[in-house]
Amino acid sequence: MSQEPRRAPAQTILSVVSTEWLTPHLVRLVLGGDGFVGFVNNPATDKYVKVFFVKPELGLEPPYDLPALRESLPQEDWPVVRTYTVRWVDEETRQLAIDFVVHGDEGVAGPWAAAARVGDRIVFAGPGGAFIPNPDASAYVLAGDESATPAVAAALEALPPTATGFALLEAGDHTDVFLLDAPEGIEIDWVLRSQGEDLASAVAALDWPVGDVQVFAHGERESMKALRAVFAERGVSRELRSLSGYWAKGRTEDRFQAEKREPIGQIGD
Repeated sequence: MSQEPRRAPAQTILSVVSTEWLTPHLVRLVLGGDGFVGFVNNPATDKYVKVFFVKPELGLEPPYDLPALRESLPQEDWPVVRTYTVRWVDEETRQLAIDFVVHGDEGVAGPWAAAARVGDRIVFAGPGGAFIPNPDASAYVLAGDESATPAVAAALEALPPTATGFALLEAGDHTDVFLLDAPEGIEIDWVLRSQGEDLASAVAALDWPVGDVQVFAHGERESMKALRAVFAERGVSRELRSLSGYWAKGRTEDRFQAEKREPIGQIGD
């Protein structure tokens, strides 16, 4: 029995409505336009999209037929796909925001976002995502580096007003710190690499809450492996834990995604 060909995910086409630099290395793009009608939102606080970047000189028009382009174009001209968290969605204004980490001319997405202007077009598929704060949890521990800060920030805003616990955000130095909204019972701390700090050590040093603690920890792969061991020591149940590697040091996203199927890319249950 033959199987039907796998259907490509729908692509959303939006335009930049505004830009805002939250820190010297983090720029927020607010996106909107008629294409928002095709965006199917979900309740996950870690919702993410796959953004397509194409060379302007190729004159390609979205939506992109990726299989056809990969057959007809040399590999260096294929659309580049990068994964980004949706910071927030406003159904009333038909807008959403994505925060981009920028490190000079490094990479593809960061330089594009840094140079983006009102009216520039962006094309993406999604969203995916799975994490939703459990209102019945006894407490919460949220942890992430710059790549996961938007998801942590969204989770903080979705917590019950009476929530207690910790949010630890890893960043380069004090210039990367900015204000986050959270319930009064959530203690927010920034873990600065410039001070020799790291996320796993900071989480391990917490005065761990009692009861059923829900954990969200996303970020660099090796850091997440170290955190997995910390959570195992704390007895965090699998059902209350969301642990994911968003990227890996020294890897492009293409290589990182390929390694998910290899032993090096496995974080564990």
